[in-house]
Parts: sequence; C-alpha cells; structure tokens
Amino acid sequence: MATLRQLEYLVTVVDTGSFTRAAELLHVSQPALSHQVQALERDAGGRLLERLPRAVRLTPMGRAMLPHARAALAEADRARTAARRAAGLDGGELQLAVVYSVTLGVLPPVLRAWRERHPEVRVRLLEFPHTEALTAAMAAGRADLAIGPVPSEWDGPVQELGTEEFVLVLAGNDPAVAPGVDRAALADFADRDWVHYAPGNGLAELLDQVCAAAGFRPRAAVRTEQTAAAPLLAAAGLGPALVPADLLPAGFDGRVLRPEPPVRRTLAAYCRPEPDPLTAAFLAVLDRHTRVGIRRLDGEAGGAGVGTR
Repeated sequence: MATLRQLEYLVTVVDTGSFTRAAELLHVSQPALSHQVQALERDAGGRLLERLPRAVRLTPMGRAMLPHARAALAEADRARTAARRAAGLDGGELQLAVVYSVTLGVLPPVLRAWRERHPEVRVRLLEFPHTEALTAAMAAGRADLAIGPVPSEWDGPVQELGTEEFVLVLAGNDPAVAPGVDRAALADFADRDWVHYAPGNGLAELLDQVCAAAGFRPRAAVRTEQTAAAPLLAAAGLGPALVPADLLPAGFDGRVLRPEPPVRRTLAAYCRPEPDPLTAAFLAVLDRHTRVGIRRLDGEAGGAGVGTR
C-alpha cells in the first residue's frame, strides 16, 4: 500500500523535475528516494515516471495518480493542523486559496484585521490565475477556504462578499480623453492596442468577454501574467487596461475612468460543508472587512456583470 512518504517523494520529483533536486529538498539520499519511488510503482502496477537524460516526465499512470497524491498530502496536512488546534498545541495554520487580484486588492486589509485578532495563527496563501484552478484546488482539499469569483458549481456553503468594480486605466496624458471626463465607453477604444492579460489569467477572458459585448475584440499591445502590472503598463502609455478598482496603488498617476456600462463581478468565499472554528472565524472577519473594502457605484443600475472568471 502506498505511504504518504512515497506520495510526497513522487510529488516532489514531479515539482522539481529531478531526482537529484528532490533528494536535496527532502534531505534524503538519491538511492533512497529512487527506492521509495520504485516501491510506489510496484504497488501501482506500472511505471509512474519516465526517466529522461536531463528530465523526468510523468507516464499516463503517473498523470492519473498525481492529483490524488497531492490531495492525500493536503488532507494529511489539514488533519495534523486540525489535531493541533483541538489539542491547543499551537495556533495552527489557515490555508487560503485566492485568485491573483484578490491577493492584491481585497485581502490586505482583511489579513491586517485578522492578524490583530489572531497573531498566533499562521496564514498560507495559495494563489491562482483562474477561478477554475481555484475551485479545483479546493475540491482537492488543498485549502481551508477559497476567495474569488462566485464558482459555477460548489458542493458546500458559498458566502457572497460584495461586488468588485473594474475601471479603465490610461496614461495620464492620453489624448483620447478630454480633461475632466471620468467615464468612457469601451467601444471608444476599439481601435487601440490594449494592455491584455496572459491566456491563463482569468482576467484575459473577462476583458475579451466585455469587449465582445461592446462589439469588438481587443488587440494586445502586451500581455502580462501579473495582474498588478496591468495598470502600471497602461499608465506608461502601452494602451488602455481594464483592472479591478481596488488593485490601484496609492498615489497612482495614471488616468482612471469608469467604463460605460459598468463592469462588475461578484466575489465570494466558499469552503467545505462543515468548516472548522478557525475557518468560520476568518469568514466573519472577511465578510465584515471585504464589504467595506470593495469599491461600488451605489445607486447605479445596470452594468456588465461577470461572475465566474
């Protein structure tokens, strides 16, 4: 029967791409590591890894086993943490899965408030570029709580946190917008090259979606994987960018416009059906501080709502 140690060895070899680097990281000899992986392969009934001259590649059997190995390790870690919390041995660790923009915009004031109340609790962030990857990580048991757009499907409690507003960002001296104007239609920028997002980033789909609704497809002047880079690149004159309003840094010197119609998405937190007391306590802090932190246009109707990316 496969052991947790063998599963850990398999995952580490895959993540590092090397038996040598995995052995160093795990503080074991390479022969001992190879022996345990071979034992796991015997138990599985076939090869899990293909050993190439300068790399290691998963076989089809290995690809089938890997997500289950990750889930088993995550569940074991959660079991240890829960036991420590129950025994009062330490403050434990809270594992949060989030999309990139939540880390940058919504989460900092929440974590500050949480830290003031529970300084003994460690917080580990698992960050994902897309809500589908976020939901998959939660389903695999890799985190206690997920924060991001409302999931299309989730077998457990989903707590809506508020509505996140998006803004258009341009260079401060962009000639396309007259001074004093604070709103603009997306279609006004149909002939411009945009600061776009990398294909794996969920905001790439969001931008394509709202621009399609406005009757055009945005051409990319540059694509970035880092959500925080988009407003900076737009302010530098590379083209307009669509970004969450609460992501803009203090003292931002770019031109900020509200798109017409408004672009908004609902954010939510979700967890397994029976969250432990620590997760429930964080949910309460999250709900209280996120409702204040998300920018809104109260009283305005309509808007291009996007809720799943």
